Amino acid sequence: MLKSHGMVLVPFILLLISTNMVAQKSVVFGFIDHDQVSKRPDPLHQFKLYNGTYNLGNKHYWASAAFTGIHGYAIAGIWLLFGLGFGSYMIYKYFHGNSATPIVDYPPSSYILMFLLVVLFTILAIIASSVILAANNGFEHRVEKLRQTIFDAGGDTRHTIRRVIKVLLNMQTALSPYDSVANQMLNVTTHRLRRGSIMIQQFVDKTRHSSNEAITSLYVANIVLVTVNLVFLVSALVLLVWHWPLGFIIIIFCCWILTTLSWVLTGFDFFSHTFAEDTCSALEDFQQNPKNNSLQLILPCAEAGTSDKTLVQIGSTVHNFITQLNSKLTEVQGLGLNDMGENNSGKRGICDPFSGAPNFSFTPDLCPKDTIPIGELKYVLSRVTCYGENSTGDCLGEGRFIPQASSVVLFAYTESIQDLIEIFPDLLSLTQCSTVKQAFSDILQHQCRPFRISARILWSSMLSLSIIMVLLVLTWIVKAHQERGRSFDTCSIVPKSA
Repeated sequence: MLKSHGMVLVPFILLLISTNMVAQKSVVFGFIDHDQVSKRPDPLHQFKLYNGTYNLGNKHYWASAAFTGIHGYAIAGIWLLFGLGFGSYMIYKYFHGNSATPIVDYPPSSYILMFLLVVLFTILAIIASSVILAANNGFEHRVEKLRQTIFDAGGDTRHTIRRVIKVLLNMQTALSPYDSVANQMLNVTTHRLRRGSIMIQQFVDKTRHSSNEAITSLYVANIVLVTVNLVFLVSALVLLVWHWPLGFIIIIFCCWILTTLSWVLTGFDFFSHTFAEDTCSALEDFQQNPKNNSLQLILPCAEAGTSDKTLVQIGSTVHNFITQLNSKLTEVQGLGLNDMGENNSGKRGICDPFSGAPNFSFTPDLCPKDTIPIGELKYVLSRVTCYGENSTGDCLGEGRFIPQASSVVLFAYTESIQDLIEIFPDLLSLTQCSTVKQAFSDILQHQCRPFRISARILWSSMLSLSIIMVLLVLTWIVKAHQERGRSFDTCSIVPKSA
């Protein structure tokens, strides 16, 4: 029977190799790819189409995704160039133009109309700014919640691997005196798993830091731009009522710059909207076809086919081991399974948590009531072990027929089997990617829709503010030209000459 104990190590080593794949795959946690990412120009590759996948670790993916906000960047550039040209023309005209340019008289209704347009666009800009502030807070909250869900899944997986490592160390301690080959393989695999666990943690920490910087930067940029813009909007209204031409021109200049920046942020906010769509689309595709989806790179688990075969082999070996053990316990006379104490009276064998062929499913809750857990076998062994201080005759007379040396070895292998049974749910969770799949499911069911909506609202409200600011600044320029050379009473809309 002792010879058969070594058979447990064969599939177990296969399991360790599979679990090692867990650690190696987990290192790329966050490197997601997506086969259905639209072909986009890649600025880092001479603007050739990006034919890759949705990959958070690929700078070309980020560049192509960021390029989707080109409409905002382009308009910002055009608006800035237009401002430089217009400003240069006004400066040239001021120093070299004809100072005797006649002042055009406008009817009073035109002053009222322009003032109402300024007030209207200012109100719309304030409303758009308020929506941006609310949407910016909502988007930051949604992104942080999504990040936390994914990082928690990675942390849970790492904790699971650490629990497996702890059990492996216990097995290594128990088997090292009796099996040097197994001890060496356990030692090597434990170090690999520990190294993989550390790499997972380092990657998660690095990704958490970089993603937090990106989110915080966009969040702060939106808040600062909108807040400063609101201050200038209110200041413009005050200066317009006080009729201070120089201050009003300074406001126009500053808001021209702010409008340029708002178009840049419009592009970045559209990029965040694109990223939200890519992420949720990738998760949806994974849920529909998890086996043929490149999102498997994020999953901290081994190959499905290899892991399933390994688990079946483990179940088969443990099942056969316990079957043989129960057979031996039945054959041996005087073992006394029916006399193991009050709690174990009437027990007829060891609980086998694995079903029979061909699947060898793990069903610990279906053990017959007249069996005992394998961990309690040590109490049986202690009753039938002949210890060194007792003579052979006394041992046989008391029914202690197993030599102490054999009992210790059997106890070590039995404890290893018990440890393997205890960590089997963790191994099953790793191979089935339960933690990450549950996280993905939670994101799809509860987070993706509000995440997409908040990103869309943030982008559309920033776009609205940018358009409104363009119209408002142009209206300010017309209003400043209209009031040039005119004299106004304080808080008056129509000039005195009119």
